[in-house]
Parts: sequence; C-alpha cells; structure tokens
Amino acid sequence: MKRVRSPLNAFPLRAIALATCFSTASGLALAQDEAQGQQLLEGIQDGERVEITLPDPEKQLPLDDLRKFTEVFSRIKDAYVEEVDDRQLLESAIKGMLSDLDPHSTYLAPKDYEELEESTSGEFGGLGIEVGMENGFVKVIAPIDDTPAQKAGVQAGDLIIKLDEKPVKGMGLEEAVQLMRGKPGTILTLTIMREGESAPIEIKVERDVIKVTSIKSRMLENGYGYVRITQFQADTGGQFLQALGSLEDDNGSDLDGLVIDLRNNPGGVLQAAVETADALLDEGLIVYTEGRIQSSRLRFSAKAGDVMADTPIVVLINGGSASASEILAGALQDHERAVIMGTQSFGKGSVQTVIPLDETHAIKMTTARYYTPDGRSIQATGIKPDIEVRPAELKELDSQPFFTEADLSGHLEGQNEGDQPATDGTPEDASMASLTDRDYQLRSALNLLQGMHILNRKGNGNATSEGQDAEQ
Repeated sequence: MKRVRSPLNAFPLRAIALATCFSTASGLALAQDEAQGQQLLEGIQDGERVEITLPDPEKQLPLDDLRKFTEVFSRIKDAYVEEVDDRQLLESAIKGMLSDLDPHSTYLAPKDYEELEESTSGEFGGLGIEVGMENGFVKVIAPIDDTPAQKAGVQAGDLIIKLDEKPVKGMGLEEAVQLMRGKPGTILTLTIMREGESAPIEIKVERDVIKVTSIKSRMLENGYGYVRITQFQADTGGQFLQALGSLEDDNGSDLDGLVIDLRNNPGGVLQAAVETADALLDEGLIVYTEGRIQSSRLRFSAKAGDVMADTPIVVLINGGSASASEILAGALQDHERAVIMGTQSFGKGSVQTVIPLDETHAIKMTTARYYTPDGRSIQATGIKPDIEVRPAELKELDSQPFFTEADLSGHLEGQNEGDQPATDGTPEDASMASLTDRDYQLRSALNLLQGMHILNRKGNGNATSEGQDAEQ
C-alpha cells in the first residue's frame, strides 16, 4: 500500500534532493545515473517513501575554502595595482596548485609541450643544465656534457640565486627555465651559491643550441671499455648496444671489464633506462612503480640474454645522477651485476605523467614512486654506492731516485734484462692515460676491474690445474 503525501509535504524532500545535487558541483552527485535520479524524483512525486544516501562529507569539496578562493579572486580583480585578465588569474592558480605539490609537477602551456619534446629528442636551445627547485632557488641537478654550462664551470649541486639581475627567489621553475632559454649567442650571467664557497659566484654562460649525444664510448686500456651515458633519450638503449659491439670489435675479443659512467646524468626516458638494464641482465625485475591509480602501477622485467655475460662491470654515480640513471644503477646493484662506485645519487625517484587537458595544454603530475627490484625507494634517498669514492686531484709526489740491482757495477745479469721494450706511447695511449690521471673516480674503477680480472684469471688457473691433477 502506497503512502500518499500532499504536494506540500513532498516539496521539501524535492528541494533537499535538488540542493544536494547543486552543492556537489564537483560531479559527486552528478555521477549518479540519470535514470536513478529520475526514479528518485518520480518516487517523491508519487508519495513513496524514499531513502536518500548523502555523500560522505569528508569527500566533498571544502565549500569554505572554495568561497575563500572566489573571494581572493574577486579582491585581486578589484584592487590589484594593474588590471588582470580572468584567464591569466585562473592559469596562475592552476600553476600554483601544481607547483605546491612537489618540484616536478607543473602546468604545461603549448610552448612547454614543445620544450618537453625537445628535451627527450636530444636537441634544444639554452645553457645545457638539468634543474629543479630547492627552498625557492633553482638547483642544478647536473650540467650536460659538452654544453655551454659545463664548459663555463657550472657544477651539480649549485644553487642559482640570480639570473642576470633578476633574483630567483619566488620564481616558479617554469619561469626560471624560460629566462635561461634564449637566442643562441646571447650571454646569461648566473649568480650561484656553491658548497665550500663563502660568497656567491658569477658565471657567464653563452646560450647555444644544445645537441645532446646520449652515448660516448672508448677503450681505456687493452681489454677495458668505457661507456658514458650523458642522458637517457628515446634511442639510448639501441645506441648502448651499438657502443658495446664497437668496443668488442676494437678489442678483438670480449672485454675484460666495462665502466659505465652515469655521473651527472639527470635521467630522461624511463624506457631507455629499462632497455639498457635489460641488455646487462639475464632475468628478473628491473624496476616497478607504485601509485594510487591502477595505470601508475607498472613492472618492468628483463628478457633472457646478457650481452656482456661474465664481464665485470663498474658503474660510476654521483650527486648529479638522477631518475633514470638511478633506476639503471639500482637494478644492476640489486641483481649484483655491477659494482656501484662514486658518491650517493640525487634521489629523484618519482614518476611524472603528462595528462592532456586539451589539444594544446596539459599537466605534468607526479603519479607514482620508483622502486628497485629489492623494493628500495629511490625518492629522496638515492642510490648508495657499494664503494664510496669521492672526487680527488691526483698529484705525483717528488721522490729521490732509488738505486736498483741493475745499477750496481758488476751485477749478475738478469735473464731478461736486455728485453725490456721501449715505452714510446702513441698519442691515443697518452690521451687514455691523461683521462684516467685527471679523473680519480674513473682511475679507481679501472683499478678495481683490473684487480677483479687478475683474481678471476688466477681462480680459473687453479681450477684448471686441479682438473688436470684429477685426470692424472
């Protein structure tokens, strides 16, 4: 039996239902199916008893804060010293909303879209540094190899406090990046604070078209190869495999050891880091991500086949190694495929997703965190090297000449005394020696590989001798 109500009694319920819909303009009430909403109103009109489930107040938009936002918007429109366009104000509000979340979330206007594509393709205009924000200042994550910034002396960890005469404090990262970009050939003066310096330093950098070479390789000594990855770009994985092949061709056989240099590598394309790790791993997890939405939970695993099987590897990292370079170092470290050497990495272990808003605008927002195969979070902790080696300047100490047995008059002649070869090094040999002499961390990596090779060779020799004894 239906319970009949008069129109006067039914009206308040209808008003409550409509008010609920309008007070949740965020879409919480509008998300209800239209058919259900129609049945609700028809039931009220027919006098049926209808139960209404109100949304959880904690999940509603904070109306008081929304009123405060509109009040601030109105005050700026009415009282700011200059007239401000509504669109500009709303865009600034969006930028502030994202930049206040973390240093990597940002609003992408059409020009920012283009710059994002340029930075991952390997050619763009500017100074050649990867930057982030820290305490309101622009922090240099890493200068990119062979760019104006690196040649001018900008270092990882520098805090930029002024761009020409404009203080950076209070600027958004996007605004600072726009000031650093400019016409090739123009000069920008960076005022920086550097650890260990008591006063700010001014560095003049000439802008140029930045063409980033992702992979550089060379032989350090006979049997020992060196691969420098400056930045992870879309084709870095393929270039890495080509570099390894070229080194083995130059050596004429498999390498006795390999140094992978990730110092001052600010990261780049995730898939490129995964492909590089996959080339050196035979199986297992490379990296995984965890976030609130399903699409941000990803897992990347290696396919069978290690192209450098049984070749010892040392990976060099420092405070300028970030993001994708930390993923590669972490994967090789967890799988015990390489010895990580240098200093602790930057600690950028978050995932940014570009979410289009329309054809020309988007937001870049942090949606997940990276984890190494063993479940270690990279975010704000970085990768700790297995062997810590800080940069140092090598200087040969002067010493008094020592007499040897060969200098004694009438000494007993050695069996191979007259067979010592002359040491006329080629220019290439001199270049290799100069590189390792200047770079203490690289020299340490090479020394470690040489020691590992000697131990492995001796171990294999002992095993062979034991096998021969057993057969006899």
